[in-house]
Amino acid sequence: MSSKKEKIQEMLEMQRKFIALEHEHGVDQVDYFTPKPGSELDGYRQQYRDLAMEVVEDAHKEVGSSR
Repeated sequence: MSSKKEKIQEMLEMQRKFIALEHEHGVDQVDYFTPKPGSELDGYRQQYRDLAMEVVEDAHKEVGSSR
């Protein structure tokens, strides 16, 4: 399993790619929220959300707290 730092780095790379895509082609709300299967944004939101939640859970474990 990836460390919290690796997950954050992956999220940052995802953001860099998204920003590059947005600058190059623009990103329509429809494409962001309901991307076509196989498009560059297909699964992006879910993957980013899952990573973010794993980082939150890792942080809670580090400090011994719960949500």
